[in-house]
Amino acid sequence: MSSREPSPAHTVELASLCRDLFASFTRSDQRRWGEVYVRGLLSVSGRKSIRRMAEQVVGWEAEQCLQQFVNQSPWDWVPVRRRLVEHAMPAVQPKAWVVREVVMPKNGSSSVGVDKQYAHSIGRMINCQMGLAVFLAGDSGASPVNWRLLLPRSWDEDPARRNRAHLPPAERHRSRWDLLLDAVDEMIGSWGLSPAPILVDACHTAQVEPLLSGLEERGLRYVVQVTEGTRVSVGPRARWSATLGELVAQRARHDAVMLSRRDDMNATTSRFVALPLTELAGLYDMGQGGPYRGARRVLAEWPVSQPDLRAIWLTNLSGSRLLDLIGLLRLGHRADQDLATLADGFGLRHFEGRSFRGWHHHVTLVSVAFAYRLLRRLEERDEADLRLWSRV
Repeated sequence: MSSREPSPAHTVELASLCRDLFASFTRSDQRRWGEVYVRGLLSVSGRKSIRRMAEQVVGWEAEQCLQQFVNQSPWDWVPVRRRLVEHAMPAVQPKAWVVREVVMPKNGSSSVGVDKQYAHSIGRMINCQMGLAVFLAGDSGASPVNWRLLLPRSWDEDPARRNRAHLPPAERHRSRWDLLLDAVDEMIGSWGLSPAPILVDACHTAQVEPLLSGLEERGLRYVVQVTEGTRVSVGPRARWSATLGELVAQRARHDAVMLSRRDDMNATTSRFVALPLTELAGLYDMGQGGPYRGARRVLAEWPVSQPDLRAIWLTNLSGSRLLDLIGLLRLGHRADQDLATLADGFGLRHFEGRSFRGWHHHVTLVSVAFAYRLLRRLEERDEADLRLWSRV
């Protein structure tokens, strides 16, 4: 997506969207600076620093006001996100909620949640902030609507850093699966949304059972990517163990339920197979929570003419066709592409503040800017379709 300034024909629509999304702000100046920040994210090329956004959007030295609005102003980000969902849902028509790791490289150690930590999505140790983004993803696009900041354990016992970042006492280190389930609970509970299947990458951890159990206890459908080395105990009394990769490889050689198709997003051709986990392993145990019999399936992908697995997933969508499961995976690829666009095209990684409140304000306003651009693109597509039909 382009990061150029919206044309004047769209100015009123952006102002109207901002008025609606920021209606929960108690002061008019907060609503004004919210729109200025969103306009800056949309119009400023290159690095979207607060100074550059203030200078280019307002036209006078407003850096201090914009800085205060983002980092210190006490406005609540939750009503903005909830209202944003109401705009995004009809346009996106989500078929999945895609959860993705967010990495924000940082210098120094004062920004909230920053530490040297391993980022699975980029495959290395990096000094950064890390968070989770929940996207509504459908055939028309993907839009981030909810966020959680991951706090390293080092922040739990560092009162000086916590005070400087204005970190609330209740905010402590939690596993990402706790935070993921907390975000989903909020969206289903207080936001009143009907859940779509949850897509999440769990390749960074060997213990996926807490996540799977948490989703199943809530009655949620899921497609969770795991490593092929994820171990399961096999047999009526779990007398021996194997990895999911080993089990799938053994069956795939003799199983006819395979599909070869081109993935247009990645321009690759793959083979897929989906098999019930109980069929592979009978009574199985994934390390915590005891043995399970259920509707879990293993979905695996291989590049054509290569023996090694490309990826493997666990899902409880037991009645879904293989084509439908692959369609959900494509939505995950779409969210990955949009997250890459958010990083620099919408200033997600450019936040210079240090506070907990500022981080949540920034990612929320980035979500607003991204949703506006998505809504405009879909409207322009519909307008083009109407013009085409009018000529017929």
